[in-house]
Amino acid sequence: MTGAYIFDHVRTPRGKAKPSGALHSVTSVELLGQVLQQLRDRNGLDTALVEDVVAGCGSPVGEQGSAIGRAACLYADYAITCPGQQINRFCSSGLEAVNIAAAKVMAGQCDLTIGCGVESMSRIPIGSSGGAWSSDPSLAYKIQYVPQGVSADLIATRNGICRADLDLYSVESQRRASHAWEQGYFGRSVFTVVDDIGMPLLSRDEYIRAGTRIEDLAKLPSAFEAMGSNGFDAQALLKFPELERISHVHTAGNSSGLVDGAGGVLIGSKKMGEILGLKPRARIRSFASIGSDPTEMLSGPTPAARLSLTKAGMSSSDIDLFELNEAFAAVVLVFMDEMNIAHDRINVNGGSIAMGHPIGATGAMILGTVLDELERQNKSTSLINLCVGAGMGTATIIERV
Repeated sequence: MTGAYIFDHVRTPRGKAKPSGALHSVTSVELLGQVLQQLRDRNGLDTALVEDVVAGCGSPVGEQGSAIGRAACLYADYAITCPGQQINRFCSSGLEAVNIAAAKVMAGQCDLTIGCGVESMSRIPIGSSGGAWSSDPSLAYKIQYVPQGVSADLIATRNGICRADLDLYSVESQRRASHAWEQGYFGRSVFTVVDDIGMPLLSRDEYIRAGTRIEDLAKLPSAFEAMGSNGFDAQALLKFPELERISHVHTAGNSSGLVDGAGGVLIGSKKMGEILGLKPRARIRSFASIGSDPTEMLSGPTPAARLSLTKAGMSSSDIDLFELNEAFAAVVLVFMDEMNIAHDRINVNGGSIAMGHPIGATGAMILGTVLDELERQNKSTSLINLCVGAGMGTATIIERV
């Protein structure tokens, strides 16, 4: 099997998903197109050699739909021969795109690919693409569907996690992200997004709330209690009758923020790297996606991580740094407990609670974030993973070379 090597990674800063957000005026194809341009220009790529651009997107509709990977190639002035596609695995779309791009190289069918992702949540709101699992009563009732926020509260309730624990974790995420920006840890990968005439729009993650205190988070109301009382708590309790009630402990402060952004990873064979004079930064050891309970839908990270470790012939002790998307604070706390991971080994530069979660892009973004950190700390291995809507999980293991 051919090895799949990571040559480079870039991402946009994350902009608030509001009409007043710094990236609201930039369409998804422009965001992703600028990522592709950066990968080309930083590496002196002859884009005729890029054999596929696999793009993740969580709501592939409207201006964000219709094979946005190909549209972004055309926007970025890639060679007309460069194909592109779009895939959707909800929150892990960006990481799944990287995995598919890597799989093509590992199978010997491509020598140079790009795995990437994009989401403009200010222009295409979350949930715009609909879907049978949430809207078709015949399926929703069968699986005891509940929205993700209620599912997060369900996970917290089943694992005995209180509001204070979630807020404490979230304050630390804010502190770590602010510190990372102050120290320039994101400088290698983050580029400035520009407008149509080249004027800078955003150079730094816009969502971070530096100086957030535990007292500030304690004042926030529950984000999903009203939703739960509208019948979704009852649905969850049908699945888990041992619970008397669901404690609604997640808020806007201990959940991921809605943002706009894009990221991409340049992947290829060792031979192609030698031809192009590109030095590999890491290789992809393994990857896995799994299905999990669709009601407690955010419980996929642990089984996905364990499967990817098994495929790589590794154990959790072989991993130097973990990067798990902070969709909700309870997801990370449960993962740390189940995998016996100390907090100083996971999300060491903060995560989506502090910086936001552009659904289709996050997976590609956080892979690059932890690769930069491995290099900074001179460490070797990382496991990147995400919980996924409808009850799934995706994980990838990388190793520096």
